[in-house]
Amino acid sequence: MEILDRYIDQLLKNSTPQAPAWNIEKIRQGRKPSWNYIDGCMIKAILELYHIKGDPKYLEFADSFIDYFVQEDGSVTSYDPLEYNLDNINAGKTLFDLYALTSRPKYRKAMDTIYSQIKGQPRTSTGNFWHKQIYPNQIWLDGLYMAQPFYMQYELAYNEGKNCRDSYQQFLNVYKLMRDTRNGLYYHAYDDSRESFWCDKVTGLSANFWLRALGWYAMALIDTLEIMPASMEEEKTELSRIYRELIDSMLPYQDEETGMWYQVVNRGGIAPNYLETSGSAIFAYAIMKSVRLGLLDSSYYIYGKKAYEGVCRKYLSEKDGQLQLGGICLVAGLGNKEMREGTFDYYMREPVVQNDAKGVAPLILAYVETLHSSSGTV
Repeated sequence: MEILDRYIDQLLKNSTPQAPAWNIEKIRQGRKPSWNYIDGCMIKAILELYHIKGDPKYLEFADSFIDYFVQEDGSVTSYDPLEYNLDNINAGKTLFDLYALTSRPKYRKAMDTIYSQIKGQPRTSTGNFWHKQIYPNQIWLDGLYMAQPFYMQYELAYNEGKNCRDSYQQFLNVYKLMRDTRNGLYYHAYDDSRESFWCDKVTGLSANFWLRALGWYAMALIDTLEIMPASMEEEKTELSRIYRELIDSMLPYQDEETGMWYQVVNRGGIAPNYLETSGSAIFAYAIMKSVRLGLLDSSYYIYGKKAYEGVCRKYLSEKDGQLQLGGICLVAGLGNKEMREGTFDYYMREPVVQNDAKGVAPLILAYVETLHSSSGTV
């Protein structure tokens, strides 16, 4: 899609590690550059684009960006493993690719730096990682995407797969704890201690089904399944079943006209709920990729392609020669501040922005999947 190629080039041209054009949170806050999951999402997408297109400009940009943060000894500027924040693991996924492509020793060392966080990450009574040290005893769907694919890949590459079943078990726990058996959707978060003001005191669950959280979880499943070895065939079968159930539960909520999904998934008819870009693009990517990997049959592909095309049609536009991707929820979380209580109204009042990587990166990943399809790899 020519317009998307132009849009990506525009973003890369206007971005440096010090000031990435797609990190709207940093721009709004006027904060210094840091190692963060938002940039990690974007660089991972750019690397996937390099793999499918082979244009060295994408690899050069990604290498230059990550090089800025990773020091020769493997330490990472602005990253402290002892913060125990799962979000900070996400950008580490880029290191596997960059090390394979560039052979730079510091990228290999940086993987160990990030793995050191995983080794010390606090856990709930079920054995799941806390989402962050500042959110004790809490599991968020977001955290599975941030940490589990890195965890699985590191274990297989550098630790003889010793803890692969630990990663697998954390997915099973989420399936048991956070899924609503009535509709198959998953709640945004769970508090093992039942102490947070936002959680149900009996179930420990938050109150709503937030689209992007469900998307993060879908990507966590598909990206981890892609890595899992043949020796884990039984575990792969079970996670594949869980993944298919999730997609089958999402499809009834897919908007018929656009192929997108609503910010609060099961409340599409209630104003001011809106069709949201990032979560819709994530599901577009996840569905098309899982067809390519043989985890869903080919009949599902149209649902992913429809979501991808719907996002582009509804929210990708051009003004004064500049392309913009709109409809992106800037951020949503629970706790910390009293206003983040997880109600329907809360998810409606978080800012909706343009060009943030949480929407742009999954749209690029979905675009990559359409390129796989056109090259006959589906």
